This record gives sequence, structure tokens and C-alpha cells, in this order.
Amino acid sequence: MTDLRVLVVDDDFMVASIHTRFVDRTDGFTVVGQAATGTTALAEVERLAPDLVLLDVHLPDLSGIEVLRRLRGGGNDVGVIVVTAAREADTVRAAAASGAAHYLVKPFEYDDLVARLLAFRQSHRALAGGAVPDQDDIDAVFAPVGRSRVALPKGLSAETAALVLAALDEGELSAAEAAERVGVSRVSARRYLEHYVAEGRAAVRLQYGGGGRPERRYRRTT
Repeated sequence: MTDLRVLVVDDDFMVASIHTRFVDRTDGFTVVGQAATGTTALAEVERLAPDLVLLDVHLPDLSGIEVLRRLRGGGNDVGVIVVTAAREADTVRAAAASGAAHYLVKPFEYDDLVARLLAFRQSHRALAGGAVPDQDDIDAVFAPVGRSRVALPKGLSAETAALVLAALDEGELSAAEAAERVGVSRVSARRYLEHYVAEGRAAVRLQYGGGGRPERRYRRTT
């Protein structure tokens, strides 16, 4: 499956660069452009047709909320994650009412953004194609990011956990296959996979071959 195309909108060049690096290091996403003003953001959405916009609120001309309103008013349903230092309740309400997929407050860690990127990808895939989605697909679109999670065991990193989860999004795999995709040892990959099984976000089945131990195969459930 092709990467989701992302436009990064922020008037601070260094911040935009950091967000770009965060996106580009996440499997399944690629940054196709940057914009430093609201006017440029609207033009770049039209020109590049991204799947997702990381949108700051405080821009030098139009606010990010106004950019979002103009996109929706023009019939553009591009995905938008508002990424901002703004914490005012009216700004959060306006972002939600205007159709933002998620709202992430600066400063944040890489795994905070990854969680929202993966949630967006799940909902984006659920609505891909022309088929009418079933209830599981609909739930994927409306499921919140902030569900309760089992804490990562000691020695496991949130960044690598996100990469393992992204690998699971591509389909069923073994610990060895996950290790190869993510770039960790098989033992480490299995620890991450078993964590997701314990959390209820993955299921495991035994695949029996010709003699020897059965292989544990993991698949994403939520």
C-alpha cells in the first residue's frame, strides 16, 4: 500500500523540520510539502492533494482554524491533525466542529504524534474504496486515540512499539518477520508483539509446519 502523503503547516521553520522528520521516520507516511502561512497551505493542499495536513493554529495571516474552515467550506475533506500550542477551549471546540481528526498540543514527543498518525491511517483505510464499511470499519473511524493502554514493560521503547504496530497494520506476521521490518532482534520483536496481545490490540495463533515447534503468528485486532 502506498504511503499517505502529508503536508506540514507551521510558520516556524525549525518546528516544521522536526515535524517533517517525525513523519518521515514513521512507516506508511511521507511528507510531500511544507507551508508557513495559511494562504500557502490552502494553495499547497490544492496543488499537492495530500491525504493529511499537520496544521498549526498560529499562522501569520490566516489562523489554522480559518484554514480548516475554508477547506471544509470548499468541500475538501483532507485529513487534518491540528498541531499547536493553543489550549483554549474555544479553539479546541472550533477544530472539532470544523472536522479535525485529532488535536495535538505542543510540545510533544514522537510517540504522541505516531499514535495519532496510526489512528488516522486506520480510519483512512477503513473508508478506502467504494464498498460500504461494516461496523468494525465504522468503529475504526470514530475510535478515540486515548483508549486505556497497558504500560510498556521495562526495556521497551514507545518509538519501537509504534513501529511494530505499524508493521502489524500491514498484515499477519511472525516475530522474525517483525524483527526484520523494524530492525530489532527477534526476541525483542516478540516482546513487543506479546505486549500488544496482552493489551488486546493483537491476537496470536499457532501455525504448525512439518515437525518442530509451531510458529506464533500475530495479527492486528484493533
